[in-house]
Amino acid sequence: MRGAVPRLSLTLLAAESGARLCAIIHYLVRGQLGWFGLTTACLVPGYAAQLLSILWFRADGHAPGCCLLALHLLQLGLWKRYWDVLRAAAKAGGGAGELLAQLGDVCVLRLLEALLQTLPHLLLQTYVVVAVDPAGFIPGVSAGLSLLSLAWALVSYSHFTFLLKPGHLSPPAAVILCLLLWRTGMLGTRVLALVLFARLYSFWVFAVAGVHWLLMSFWLGAQQTDIVAQPCRWRLFNCLLGAVYIFCYINVRPGPSRTRVVVFYAVST
Repeated sequence: MRGAVPRLSLTLLAAESGARLCAIIHYLVRGQLGWFGLTTACLVPGYAAQLLSILWFRADGHAPGCCLLALHLLQLGLWKRYWDVLRAAAKAGGGAGELLAQLGDVCVLRLLEALLQTLPHLLLQTYVVVAVDPAGFIPGVSAGLSLLSLAWALVSYSHFTFLLKPGHLSPPAAVILCLLLWRTGMLGTRVLALVLFARLYSFWVFAVAGVHWLLMSFWLGAQQTDIVAQPCRWRLFNCLLGAVYIFCYINVRPGPSRTRVVVFYAVST
């Protein structure tokens, strides 16, 4: 399982990116400039993960050259990181600590990119399929791959947290499959519910999502999450994570999370 997770992550990332490019070309060729512009705009938030990747390369002592900067400008920086992880995993004498550090960096960056870029694209393409073009094959495929890629980004992050535990034990394939099915089903129902609500009630969906976001943000603040030390950044982190909690639960605190998960689903259901 050492190289299977990053290999599958890279495969899904490539499939998702290819489907997104096909959707952009599809809207452009059909003259649907509004959907073309919105789909292209979903790419912009992904540069936050690319910028953070460059900063982490610099912090690790790797001065980013022109080639590395060009890869990140083309949003291929995470592809390069996955490739580095696969090469490190293929080396028999590779250090486990270095490999775990590289895997952790790329898992966190991929999760950030998925939440900032893949999730908006998924919402947009799902709305197109449900409300505009139910027979649209390319938007449907793009939405499906985005859903699978987002779910796998969450699963790969959970897989990395398993590896951080004493013994660096990787969970069995059956556990990873169950996690993937759970994340896919949860995200799929959330996205579909929001899209159907938006179709019926238009902009009122922002009010519902806003109330949910505020509740989750206040709940996170009440937990005194200490992952960020500075008060201003701590509040910003809680606000950002509260927006993520509209769609899924991510455990960012050490220790048992059973009670927090029960509270989350009791409020969100």
